[in-house]
Amino acid sequence: MSSAVVYDASALLAVVFDEPGAEAVMEQLSRPGGAVSAVNWSEVGAKLVERGLKEGELARELAVFGLDVVAFDEAQAIMAAALRPITRKLGLSLGDRCCLALGRLQEARIVTADAAWCKLHGFDIVAVRETGSGSLL
Repeated sequence: MSSAVVYDASALLAVVFDEPGAEAVMEQLSRPGGAVSAVNWSEVGAKLVERGLKEGELARELAVFGLDVVAFDEAQAIMAAALRPITRKLGLSLGDRCCLALGRLQEARIVTADAAWCKLHGFDIVAVRETGSGSLL
């Protein structure tokens, strides 16, 4: 795996809302090479807007993460679709699969707050908090 890191919306939201796992995400964010799928970026932005952040403030608030926002392209779309069979039983969403697809395509470590992702094989996943039957890494 490369030194690149891809962030799931759940990990970034843990920081935004000071949830369990926020410190572990901040530790990861201190390292260079962070990226986020535009799909997951939109998920984070939507939660901020739901909590009252104005559209004009959104880009500035998200920029503090210092991440490279990667456009959702055809390769990611195909990969995300192909991941459906192995992620369905875990209840992973399209946004989750978009994050996983970007991580796989970039051969990157994936940071999430959803420990259920650790049940997937073939990914370098860091789950920053325990959620049910998963394990904290």
